[in-house]
Amino acid sequence: QVQLQESGGGSVQSGGSLRLSCAASGDRYSSYCMGWFRRAPGTAREGVAVIDRDGTTSYADSVKGRFTISRDNVRNTLYLQMNSPKPEDTAMYYCAASNVGTSNCRRMVSGWFGYWGQGTQVTAPH
Repeated sequence: QVQLQESGGGSVQSGGSLRLSCAASGDRYSSYCMGWFRRAPGTAREGVAVIDRDGTTSYADSVKGRFTISRDNVRNTLYLQMNSPKPEDTAMYYCAASNVGTSNCRRMVSGWFGYWGQGTQVTAPH
């Protein structure tokens, strides 16, 4: 099992940036496919980005070129660097871990992620 705790959320100004962190505890963090998901009020949860055990990444089209996911397997921490946020980026952001294989990790299917953090709120400029 793995326990996840997000941090780093808040309000970000126009043209600014924000970095979310997700601290993992438990065992075998490096063996998980890790991802960031988000949910805005009144909408369904959506995938933002995932990173596989070997560092391979995949992004939602809406964030490509603006967000960067990374992982530190020594510090057991997942990151999401958010640059040039848009109003539609306002949401609760969740960190998640999955045991799915490589071919499925990049598909970013939230139902395949069995471990979730509590979330951290991000408010982008309007």
